[in-house]
Amino acid sequence: MDKLPTEIARERQREADAHQLSRLGYVQQLLREMGGFSNFALSFSIISVLTGAVTLYGYGLQQGGPLVMGLGWPLVTLMTLPVAASLAQLASAYPTAGALYHWSSIFGGAGWGFFTAWFNTIGQVAITAGVDYGLALFIAPMLGWPGDRAQVLALYAAILLSHAVLNHFGVRAIATLNGISAWYHLIGVVALAALVVSFAPLQPTKFLLQPFSLHGQPYVYGFLVGLLQAQWTFTGFDASAHVTEETVDPTRNAPWGIVSSVAVSGLAGYALLVAVTLAIGDLPATVHAENPFIYVLRHALGDRLGGALVLLAMGAMWFCGLSSLTSNSRMLFAFARDGGLPGSQYFARVSPRFLSPHWAVWACAVAALAIGLWTQVYSAMVALSTLALYASYAVPIGLGLWARSTGRWTTRGPWDLGRSSSWVNAVALGWVAVITVLFVLPPNELAGYTFGGCVLLLSIYWFGYMRGRFRGPPFGNEA
Repeated sequence: MDKLPTEIARERQREADAHQLSRLGYVQQLLREMGGFSNFALSFSIISVLTGAVTLYGYGLQQGGPLVMGLGWPLVTLMTLPVAASLAQLASAYPTAGALYHWSSIFGGAGWGFFTAWFNTIGQVAITAGVDYGLALFIAPMLGWPGDRAQVLALYAAILLSHAVLNHFGVRAIATLNGISAWYHLIGVVALAALVVSFAPLQPTKFLLQPFSLHGQPYVYGFLVGLLQAQWTFTGFDASAHVTEETVDPTRNAPWGIVSSVAVSGLAGYALLVAVTLAIGDLPATVHAENPFIYVLRHALGDRLGGALVLLAMGAMWFCGLSSLTSNSRMLFAFARDGGLPGSQYFARVSPRFLSPHWAVWACAVAALAIGLWTQVYSAMVALSTLALYASYAVPIGLGLWARSTGRWTTRGPWDLGRSSSWVNAVALGWVAVITVLFVLPPNELAGYTFGGCVLLLSIYWFGYMRGRFRGPPFGNEA
């Protein structure tokens, strides 16, 4: 049977994409099947407003009350968009699975690339840990379990196992599941918000601007620290860049995947938070509840309907964890491919049968399990992922801004910020600096100590051993 014109065009595009990748020093190894929507869906699923906004709902409410939802969420959305736009222009110019690590190497050399890769890897492992551990914290009370540490860890390990198995053996299914996940999240947010607005007694709109703090510190402090709820939600959108070697026409599809995932998540998340927050009946009782999100839905809608909506959110969390491990393993694979890890010869392998970076998949799953064992302070776990990931975003953005200002960045993709590049990059870097300070303050000082310790160990490892051995990606440091 003759091929359809669309199939011929798609094959030609794949050939062009493989040729573009070869100019960057790599051969096509991964399965290139993702279209534009699948690329968007991966980042949208990792952002997952039904995960970050839900699992940290109680944290945000306890730190700053309804005002964290009413004002904090849109503030963080607006400040994250410049970060996403800055990464998008880089992804359009250099579409490789190494993504941020490659960009830092191009503009700053192997050392900057090395640290960026490790920051991104640590952040992504911590995201996977935060998502799957958060889901375990939801499953335990839904099963009627007391939710002690051993039970939560057992659930957490089982969830991680399900994601690792799928990422190893079901690489074709992952693209399909990402598409399902995107629609699941969109429909889920609309359904949850609509049901709450339709059937729950609601507070007046001005309730969204009500300050409240459980901890007795100055309110401004609580509000700012409470922004972690929104900022952690807006992590992982760099996934669209990490799967560029699996995306058709990545110079266009990946940038739009990055930016649109943040924009759509911002709107969807705000609708969700407004609906749930206005459904709060007794604010002090809600804040003191074991799980304020479950408490609000069950008291506003009853055990049956409220419980059903909680199950809906839990399904989204599972999808989010699956996508997170996909992105995480691609970063590790790309870094190992260039010899940046101990045991790189293993982690750079691709399964000949399943076309998945299977060693990298299992390494990321085990590392995420280790983080769950390391700390039981959930907010510190997610703060660590936020700190590490945004550090990995800031380095290539800053180096790219410097290279552009000195005329060294000459390769531009079809998605570019043009004359707006400098101020957009500067706003992005300023915001990263602000949240880096905020999210190491109590109660998340453990995240700061852990990240600081990681930076110290990486510095010793780099200057003491890897500096003379690691050369970075094959296309060197030429912009």
